[in-house]
Amino acid sequence: MPNIKSSTDLRNNYNEISSFCHETQEPLFITKNGRGDLAVMSIDLFNRFMAKYELYQLLEQSESDFKNGRTLTFEDSMNSLRAGLKNGEI
Repeated sequence: MPNIKSSTDLRNNYNEISSFCHETQEPLFITKNGRGDLAVMSIDLFNRFMAKYELYQLLEQSESDFKNGRTLTFEDSMNSLRAGLKNGEI
């Protein structure tokens, strides 16, 4: 069940809302004039969401590369890594 508070609650009870977000590690939804307006969360939760989002983007790119034949064999990958290490690029 989502946790919902009004913008007035956010203004009047900021410390309580901050504590809730940090303790539960869940987002809190803020309404304005009875309609959804914002999602508030701790920085830790935000960073976890962003890490997952970035991972999903990388996985999506990898899947696209694989489907479109933009891949290397294991041997070619290792040779490229070795060359990079040898040349100081990695």
